[in-house]
Amino acid sequence: MKKFYIAKSRRLRSTPYTSRIENQGLTAYTIYNHMLLPASFGNIEKEYFHLKEHVQVWDVAAERQVQITGKDAEKLVQLMTCRNLSKAKVGRCYYIPTIDEEGGMLNDPVALKLSDNKWWLSLADSDIGLYAKGIASGLSLQVEVSEPDVNILAVQGPKSFKLMEKVFGKKINELKFFGFDYYNFKGNKFLIARSGWSKQGGYEIYVENREAGQNLYDELFLAGKEFQVKPGCPNQIERIESALLSSGNDFDSCDNPYECGFDKYIDVDSNINYLGKNALIQIAKKGINRKLMGVKIDLDKIEMTEEKPLQNGKSVVGHLRSAVYSPHLKKVVGIAMINKEYWDKKTPFELEINGKKSKGSICDLPIV
Repeated sequence: MKKFYIAKSRRLRSTPYTSRIENQGLTAYTIYNHMLLPASFGNIEKEYFHLKEHVQVWDVAAERQVQITGKDAEKLVQLMTCRNLSKAKVGRCYYIPTIDEEGGMLNDPVALKLSDNKWWLSLADSDIGLYAKGIASGLSLQVEVSEPDVNILAVQGPKSFKLMEKVFGKKINELKFFGFDYYNFKGNKFLIARSGWSKQGGYEIYVENREAGQNLYDELFLAGKEFQVKPGCPNQIERIESALLSSGNDFDSCDNPYECGFDKYIDVDSNINYLGKNALIQIAKKGINRKLMGVKIDLDKIEMTEEKPLQNGKSVVGHLRSAVYSPHLKKVVGIAMINKEYWDKKTPFELEINGKKSKGSICDLPIV
């Protein structure tokens, strides 16, 4: 297959770590929130096994923050999500499906409550900051919406805990999942959350000082030699097997949070107010006719650039949204929107690629 390259420009922002990762063997970028996001260091399968066994440092600065400050900060955040945040605590992260007035999915950020009047929304790929500004302006809310210069480093993998303890001290072991706190390194303060876009365990470091972040990046590799540390990036194999949904790939504004399996994050019964609540109440009453599920396909490779139909004869079983070859299962695995009559997983399907048909089956998420 012919290779193409991304032409860099000021519209596609680099990160404080770009020169370092390129010197470490980066082979591919993708574009995420108008920024360069590392996509591969040469072999996605080797990176997959390394992530599951050791520790990696990721440049995920493209995971931008929408900062919301002011008297009405919490009100604005609540208006954007169907999750009830009335009991949200400072120092905690919250996964918040963000929806529009029709209940369509816009993003699925992690919200960090820094104080009663200050929140960060750590974004998937979309311009949610503009949505927040529009709501704030339309309702004359007393808030300021901005994008702070925060450039995240993620430390992921089973040995991430030992590496972070070595760099930041034993106190970091007290941090609970989806909690965050401030930690010192060489005179600089870093906000660190127990989170990340893998199921292998780890941390995200919210770097607010670029030079300090670059020094920390270098230190993580020096300190991590005994743990076989390597540079890495969100791994497509690991994320699909683990059912870590990707906004814009696995769902978009044509899908609602019930269809995406986010039921536990939906509150239609209390008196909280958010955009799209009436739409979700009606959806809950009627029920859904499709939902995201896992699939396994008898293929040894696949490239996904668009949604693909899954057929059983002349019937459409569903549509494939994301897929990748799993070296663990020795077949292609994927995330698909499956029609209701096939949720029992008994119906096989066929997928046609380049004029050739391959057989597949439906399974639950995560994929095992």
